[in-house]
Amino acid sequence: MIETKTFLFSDLDTTLNVWMSHGDQVQDIPDDFTLVASTASAPIAAMQHNSKPIFALQFHPEVTHTESGKVILENFIFKVCNARNDWKMDDLISQRIEEIKQQVGDNKVLLGLSGGVDSSVTAALLHQAIGKKLVCVFVDNGLLRKGEAVEVMQTFKENMNLNVIKSDSEEAFLRHLKGVEDPEQKRKIIGRTFIDVFDAEAIKIKDVHFLAQGTIYPDVIESSGSESKEARVIKSHHNVGGLPEEMKMDLVEPLRDLFKDEVRKIGKSLGLSPEMLYRHPFPGPGLGVRILGEVTKEKTAVLQEADYIFSYKSLLKPIYMTKLAKLSLSTLPVKSVGVVGDERRYAEVIALRAVETVDFMTARWAHLPYDFLEHVSNRIVNEIEDVSRVVYDISSKPPATIEWE
Repeated sequence: MIETKTFLFSDLDTTLNVWMSHGDQVQDIPDDFTLVASTASAPIAAMQHNSKPIFALQFHPEVTHTESGKVILENFIFKVCNARNDWKMDDLISQRIEEIKQQVGDNKVLLGLSGGVDSSVTAALLHQAIGKKLVCVFVDNGLLRKGEAVEVMQTFKENMNLNVIKSDSEEAFLRHLKGVEDPEQKRKIIGRTFIDVFDAEAIKIKDVHFLAQGTIYPDVIESSGSESKEARVIKSHHNVGGLPEEMKMDLVEPLRDLFKDEVRKIGKSLGLSPEMLYRHPFPGPGLGVRILGEVTKEKTAVLQEADYIFSYKSLLKPIYMTKLAKLSLSTLPVKSVGVVGDERRYAEVIALRAVETVDFMTARWAHLPYDFLEHVSNRIVNEIEDVSRVVYDISSKPPATIEWE
């Protein structure tokens, strides 16, 4: 409920649905501040200074789940800060290209290319900034989706004419993950192993001093990588919390302060194809964080087959392809009794997950058609003998994260 007229809430109704998602509460208004908005559970939801342009909010206007959050931010930018609306995406691109040139100089840069939108846009920016001094390494860690290694290599050679080296490193990753069940430990092991691979490739190429990554701001937030160091760790992303301190190369991360929707806009301006920009995201650690418990080659093969069946490319109608931000599935650390034909089957349980989001900071579980879910479940159980049951995850973010681990 908006309690006081203010520039911040100009042109808005007196009641708004906002996203809070925390357990903190402001108990007292400081001197020289006035209450601006409140809720039943948070009596002080927003306040402003009586004479200075200072505002404090106890909710998240930047996420899509806050009604008119964009209007609140625009009011602050243009009516409080009096900023001019003359910023263009091309200006940001030019700025980032210049920053890359200044940081890198005449040195070579090694880019860890995953095939996702973040590393793809990073590749495009670096290619414009330093041209042939960019060397991309695509690491096949054995934890990718079925057929993905071939698809990614083909996509980047045909669409961007990049210098891409493929590193077949499945054996190393599986060896380091053997016996490990804790998700944080798995993420850090995968991060360190990626760096080991990149270091080894850099030695082969010679004179490589920089490692580029497609790190974006949600990765930094969830890994508690902010400069303040005050944020709590949600999970360590392999390209943030999983990096070893003794890494031999300096980092280049031109997207580090941007959200996914902003990254896609940069990619569009740089001429990347819709297939590359709207490819459903895949976690950097791959299926390693979708296999709950120890990662083995056998479990990876089962999940790859199930993922292939759940693939949006072949089964979902275009209307759902455009709405969904992510499709994923996980192998749970339990087994379940099932009946296939006349035989008892005691086998793995697969959890399907689909979400709708823009910024990946918050997400809503996708209301997929029942007949589609039934079709997927029947195919997985009937075609994969190591699976006896399929469930659908209907948790939103928060409180759940998008990936199970």
